Amino acid sequence: MLINLLRAAHLVGVVGIGHVLLSGRQLAGAQGYAYLLVGAGLGIMALDRWSNPDYFRQVNGLAVLAKLLLVLALAYMTFGIEAFWGLLVVSVLLTHAPGRLRHRKLF
Repeated sequence: MLINLLRAAHLVGVVGIGHVLLSGRQLAGAQGYAYLLVGAGLGIMALDRWSNPDYFRQVNGLAVLAKLLLVLALAYMTFGIEAFWGLLVVSVLLTHAPGRLRHRKLF
């Protein structure tokens, strides 16, 4: 139940940030969406790590860390529409990739 609430909150943050970017407004007025996006994402990541000790040695866990670092870096730069779409597409592709790819251990 908690994971579903976190996923829903995360999507609200994604859609909110997307709306702000696509409407041409400044991200400065969208801190609530940004906090929801990152906070719920961190919660999802923590639950995934708790349920799978190898999470950060697998493709999905490392990809989530890379996305988090990229989002944090983009927060201090001009966060363009292209970057938003790129992150969204990569996130969807990784999230819905076959389990044999997502759970492949890299380390």
